Amino acid sequence: MSAKTCIFITGSNGLLGQKLVYALKNDPEVQLVATSRGPNRLAVQEGYTYCSLDITNRQQVVEVLEKYKPDVVMHTAAMTNVDQCETEREACRMQNVEAVRHLVEAIDGMHQKRVHLIHLSTDFIFDGEAGPYREEDAPNPVSFYGWSKYDAERIITASGIDWAILRTIIVYGITDNMSRSNIVLWAREALRKGQPMNVVNDQFRSPTLAEDLAQGCILAAKQRARGIFHISGPDTLSIIDLVGAVARVNGLSMDCVEAVSSATLNQPAKRPPRTGFIIDKARRVLGYAPHTFEAGIRLVQEQADAFERANPKP
Repeated sequence: MSAKTCIFITGSNGLLGQKLVYALKNDPEVQLVATSRGPNRLAVQEGYTYCSLDITNRQQVVEVLEKYKPDVVMHTAAMTNVDQCETEREACRMQNVEAVRHLVEAIDGMHQKRVHLIHLSTDFIFDGEAGPYREEDAPNPVSFYGWSKYDAERIITASGIDWAILRTIIVYGITDNMSRSNIVLWAREALRKGQPMNVVNDQFRSPTLAEDLAQGCILAAKQRARGIFHISGPDTLSIIDLVGAVARVNGLSMDCVEAVSSATLNQPAKRPPRTGFIIDKARRVLGYAPHTFEAGIRLVQEQADAFERANPKP
């Protein structure tokens, strides 16, 4: 990658977006532009340019890309609440499909340079009947969220732009303001409080540390990699075993946890029962080297403890 490559991030207020900003803002080879809807919510606001952007507004997307003329666009912004996507389908379609169309068309129209799009996708494009999955396995979503992400993939793969699609699974980690939770933080907090928890024992995933996913994005950008890559943690386990690992690492009791089947939850959106990824291609081609789930939990525990020491509750 040549000096001062302009990298443009969407969704920089989100978990992955924050990790990307912090990983790239001091990179001497990178000119970093972070964008998200509304104000910048990162604690550190130096070392990069921030611009508010509504990715569902085609004109805004075109104008902002023309202004900054990036070499790489990392598209992390999305509507990811699976049940909300099922019940608010138009909002899901606008954020997960039309926004991608806007980006692809804007990039395609930038004839003065070849822009590389790195797009984040999901294991939920699969039906979960035959996981763990390789990149070439056939998608068959079982939820509107899954279909929206698959539709976005098809827009990208049918385009004439340079692209890499990075599919991932259950991203966990610490954000600056700690206002948004994820499964590891939720489990840690509920276990500490001894809150009753119903946890499914018939869904299997490969949880992904946010720092690892950010590293996968950066590896793809610096190598200008093309194609589809599965970027997740190396361990596939049931959701209840995932919670059990959080309890074990944090020295907490599982007495408050009750194992249940997915059918008892009556969620609006269906979930694929068993996904998980085979990440051999990412390891081989990109040099991707993720933490084990236990090592990832320990890192999150250290970060959360440090945050709590720095921000004591009254």
